[in-house]
Amino acid sequence: MQKFICETCGVQYENSVVPPNSCRICSEERQYVYHTGQKWTTLEHMVNTEPYKNFFKKEEESLFSVKTKPDFAIGQSAYIVQESGFHLMWDCITYVDANSIEAIKKMDGVDAIALSHPHYYGSQVEWADALDAKIYIHEDDRKWVTRPSEKMVFWSGESLVLHAGLVLHRLGGHFKGGAVLEWQNGFDRKGVLLPGDIVRVMPGRDWASFMYSYPNFIPLPPGIVERMAKKLSTIEFKRVYDAFQRIIPDQADERIQQSAMRYIDAINGKLFET
Repeated sequence: MQKFICETCGVQYENSVVPPNSCRICSEERQYVYHTGQKWTTLEHMVNTEPYKNFFKKEEESLFSVKTKPDFAIGQSAYIVQESGFHLMWDCITYVDANSIEAIKKMDGVDAIALSHPHYYGSQVEWADALDAKIYIHEDDRKWVTRPSEKMVFWSGESLVLHAGLVLHRLGGHFKGGAVLEWQNGFDRKGVLLPGDIVRVMPGRDWASFMYSYPNFIPLPPGIVERMAKKLSTIEFKRVYDAFQRIIPDQADERIQQSAMRYIDAINGKLFET
């Protein structure tokens, strides 16, 4: 019995004798299966035979990113937010080893893990078991869980206060239960938004975008983006860290609203010469 991991999305499955026939997450239109076919690995194989290592980077006071090198699967980063004695891991990565767990325990561990959406579930149960942490996933994305655990808490509604200063908001869009994290005391109490890629920071780092599928270039309808922007306008933040360590360093709330308007204009054909 092994817990197989999809090499495309990096999500771990529950115990089985042979790999699943397909990856539930990669076999639908937001992801993809490589043209060479579905491939699987295991955490044991990654730890024992592959050259992976997790690197911790202090992004700002009380915020650390965790990134696997070389890249694996989607290549996202996780974040650790330390807020008033409560430590949260935001999103997950697949690779977890003894050194990573020891490093986090030296940082006084984490109390909870919260996920933006299924593409970043990674080895979430491995992390939760090793760190004795609960896992928070929006109820609307329950069906995408590939390895259930008693540590999972399926929250519902539009917002959830995890701890004073840390609030989850259901934003939808990329996934129905797509969530973002509001860290109210980040950036010298100006507020930080960690959106995974429910909102994606662009390479120039002064614009953002919204997509149903990033790898397959499937846009969201303008009405959904308008609703997302309206929800974001109620959250106070000035800085954004996305899933790939791209940052809008200041005035991020304004930049995201402008990005939403630009997106809607583009979908409605208002940006193009005729």
